[in-house]
Amino acid sequence: MSESLAELRRRLARRHHLAGWWGLLVFLCLGIALETLHAFKAGLYLDPAHRWRRLLWTLAHAHGTLLGLVNVAFALGVTQFGAWGRRRLKLASFFLLDALVLLPAGFFLGGIGHSEVDPSPGILLVPLGAALLLAAVALIALAATGREGETPPPEG
Repeated sequence: MSESLAELRRRLARRHHLAGWWGLLVFLCLGIALETLHAFKAGLYLDPAHRWRRLLWTLAHAHGTLLGLVNVAFALGVTQFGAWGRRRLKLASFFLLDALVLLPAGFFLGGIGHSEVDPSPGILLVPLGAALLLAAVALIALAATGREGETPPPEG
């Protein structure tokens, strides 16, 4: 028995609500942890030799928080609007969830074990996460442009 498109939209909305709110919790806690490191003048965070770490961990917090909110926004809208095909919807959902993990993880890992002039290789996750985010947003924009009763273009 195949799941209807409306059921799929509801299921993915719930998944993105959960991912978004949990992502917000994780990345807001990261922000609090960074502020705590700053308050206690922790050398591993504030020493000039660790400027990359400070920058990259701040970027991880900011991007993770923003992407948590993007997932919540997607969850709120996916059942309300858009000319979605099953494949396009699943792909947009997959890309958006992966971006929530890969983009901030790349920034965070880039700050671990960095040299004085370069981030660590974990930073390589950032372009992948950014590409997935861009693809997800493009798919969402395409679906949002169509009318609800409209048949989406063939997927294949």
